[in-house]
Amino acid sequence: MIKVVVADSHPIIHKGIKACFKNSTEISITGKALVHDDLFDILDRKMVDIIILELDLQKSDGLAVLRRIKNEYPGVRVLIFSNQPEEVYAISSLKAGASGYLNKKANPTAIRHAILKIASGGVFITNELAQTIAFDESTGRPRRMFKKLSMREVEVLKMLCDGKRNKEIALELKLNEKTVSTYRSRIMKKLRVRNLVELVRKAQSIQIESF
Repeated sequence: MIKVVVADSHPIIHKGIKACFKNSTEISITGKALVHDDLFDILDRKMVDIIILELDLQKSDGLAVLRRIKNEYPGVRVLIFSNQPEEVYAISSLKAGASGYLNKKANPTAIRHAILKIASGGVFITNELAQTIAFDESTGRPRRMFKKLSMREVEVLKMLCDGKRNKEIALELKLNEKTVSTYRSRIMKKLRVRNLVELVRKAQSIQIESF
């Protein structure tokens, strides 16, 4: 039996995944965590095979949590389960130590397939993501530049492309305006642009608005 812990800020996700495998003879949902402290408490107390981890775990940087898991519990495998777009975050997650990436729109069959593949030592990504990676590599599209950005930086970039001001972004993301300004400066530096107009043009050139 594969022992799985679900780490997600939304209780409905825990209930939904647990219901999916209620009668399973292969997979057992043995724990749930709303915040990263709960997750590491479970890992200290229980044997866990796989963690289904949300990137936007409450009050946490999902990739930082992932790196800590791999550092402190190297035998535990991690499936990222997120609303964030695969094109932007999957590669970063895999590089940080994840064994798979699945969008929250996935159906129970896909979740089961991902868990079984990861449990057997494999790496799970969707066919769509595999095709996107192959296309990017074959055409040399600059989308890979955006893999340099953190999740929060991508969020800020999308809002800037929507024409939102720093103050509006700060309110929506529950940050102070100075922090948003810092993110904006980092984004411009990473993408090698000098002003907001160039930034928006570069983002639009690789369809960042469709992420």
